[in-house]
Amino acid sequence: MFLLTVAAIWTIAALTPGPNFFLIIRCTLTGSRKIAFSAAAGTLTGTLCWGLAGWLGIGSLFMAAPIAYMGLKIAGGVYLLWLGLRLLWQIRRPAGEMTIPASKVRLTPLGAWRLGLATNLANPKSALFVASLFAATMAPGTPWTHGAAAVVVMVTISAIWYAGLVAALSHRTVAGAYQRARRAIDAFAGAIFIGFGLKLALSDR
Repeated sequence: MFLLTVAAIWTIAALTPGPNFFLIIRCTLTGSRKIAFSAAAGTLTGTLCWGLAGWLGIGSLFMAAPIAYMGLKIAGGVYLLWLGLRLLWQIRRPAGEMTIPASKVRLTPLGAWRLGLATNLANPKSALFVASLFAATMAPGTPWTHGAAAVVVMVTISAIWYAGLVAALSHRTVAGAYQRARRAIDAFAGAIFIGFGLKLALSDR
């Protein structure tokens, strides 16, 4: 019952669009499948880190040292804001220069992995969400193996979702449609990153 509850809550969280979602979409549509899967792997590594942190009680640490949470929150917000501004800057280039996505040339699998990891870790609210998830579902005295299993469930659900997303968006028809609407899509994605960044950096909790 415990793992089913964790799975249900995490599935909803994973399917909710956020910075990770938009990053993987863009990596899939502007790069190779290898780049997209590398970005997804970076995001999953971040999920693993936040899962372990939530399981081990990082929420209590943030409550004991709120300055640590505040610092991480501001740094994460600035990072997401920078990603959004960079996207908006890139769409200023002439249309001809955008027919070959820059990420195909510049972004390596390792770079995509780092980007996915950094984007995921940029939101310390993920740690609080996971900590709340464990607090709500794990009763006192629950064996530690249940916490480890919950982390595995979280990473597995995220992996299935992102793999399906990459597979669907890698279709040639989808890629072609993206090329035709790239400026609008990149502008939307940039605005999303900026919105998330500002909300994260300026929120009081």
